[in-house]
Amino acid sequence: MNLVERAKAIIVQPAREWRVIEAEPHTLQELYTRYVMILAAIPPVSAFIGYCLVGVGHFGATFRVPIGTGIAHMIVSYLMSLGAVYLLALVIDGFAQKFDAPKDFNAAFKLAAFTPTPAWIAGILNVVPSLWIIGVLLGLYSLYLLFVGLPILMRPPAEKTLPYLVVVMIAAIVFPVVLRAVADLALPAPVRGF
Repeated sequence: MNLVERAKAIIVQPAREWRVIEAEPHTLQELYTRYVMILAAIPPVSAFIGYCLVGVGHFGATFRVPIGTGIAHMIVSYLMSLGAVYLLALVIDGFAQKFDAPKDFNAAFKLAAFTPTPAWIAGILNVVPSLWIIGVLLGLYSLYLLFVGLPILMRPPAEKTLPYLVVVMIAAIVFPVVLRAVADLALPAPVRGF
């Protein structure tokens, strides 16, 4: 699996690429080490650069986060991103039988591992902290990938696809928001805003 080609294909042609992913035999370790761990590093490393080197500012005043604090935030954010993928896979797999889909943790993990690709790539915008909202908007494309991929990988009956999708989307939105808030506790109050 070529990381760049996979990321490009999942973003540009998601329906076709989900079918390719479904047929591929991936292990959890392989997905983590060859895909998730690499792409999930983009937002925290970019945020480190943005917070510590570029700085955060309003109305001409710039505040730079101390390097040690920036490293702590980067590590916590990265670990939480890795954990969020696994948590999302647990939710997808855990609700599968409730919506008459076959219980298949490997398929659920594939879905959870490839869905955040646009959000991770958009994380490069964290280099300029004031562009965070654009990164969030671009990251919303991940929800579309989930919309396209869930029926292909988890195979729920057509009438149960929408409720299953809603439950998984709620988890896909809530997990990153909560984990981001927890990771932001490592930042000084002027940067995190609370």
